Amino acid sequence: MKILKKHYKKILIVLVATYVVSIYASQQQSLNEYNKQIETYEEKIVAEEETKESLLAVKDNVNSPEYIEKMAREKLGMYLPNEKVYIDVSK
Repeated sequence: MKILKKHYKKILIVLVATYVVSIYASQQQSLNEYNKQIETYEEKIVAEEETKESLLAVKDNVNSPEYIEKMAREKLGMYLPNEKVYIDVSK
């Protein structure tokens, strides 16, 4: 009992230090996970901003005659009158 009283403060300090280190380690692990999530979200934001810019460029050109003609050719298979169309049958 005498030995326990003598080392009581040392044992208490070791236990508290162990507790603090374990809490710090778990918080550091959580922080690392959050940083990875932040990087992922930042990459998604950059990709979406690029998509937004390309869509805005398309939006600006939607009413232009060139864009309408291009879409009519690509999507609808329409051509101008008296225009010769050559189809590659080897494909």
